[in-house]
Amino acid sequence: QVQLVESGGGLVQPGGSLRLSCAASGFPFTTYTMNWYRQAPGRERELVAQNSTNAVNTRYADSVKGRFTISRDNAKNMIWLQMNSLKPEDTAMYYCTFSRYSGQGTQVTVSS
Repeated sequence: QVQLVESGGGLVQPGGSLRLSCAASGFPFTTYTMNWYRQAPGRERELVAQNSTNAVNTRYADSVKGRFTISRDNAKNMIWLQMNSLKPEDTAMYYCTFSRYSGQGTQVTVSS
C-alpha cells in the first residue's frame, strides 16, 4: 500500500523558514522521481520542486528558486523541502507526490 505522509507545515512570519518532510512507503522509492506540489485556494496545483532518483538532479519553479531546496534520502525513503525567505504568496497546501500518487498535504501559512 502506497503511503506518502507529509509533516512540518505551520504558520510562519514572512522571511521565516520551514522544513517539510515526507515519509514514503509501499513502493520502490529509489526508482521514482519525487515532487513537491502546492495548491493555494482558487489556484491550480503548482509543481514547486522535483528531485530525480539519483537525488542529485533537481528542478524548481521560478517562484521558489534560490529559496527552496528539495532533498531526499533513498536509504530512509524520505524527502524534504527546506523553505527559506518565505513570502505570503507561498501560503498553500503542500503535497509530496510521485507518479499519480499524492499525500494528504501539509498546510503552510506565511503571515505576520
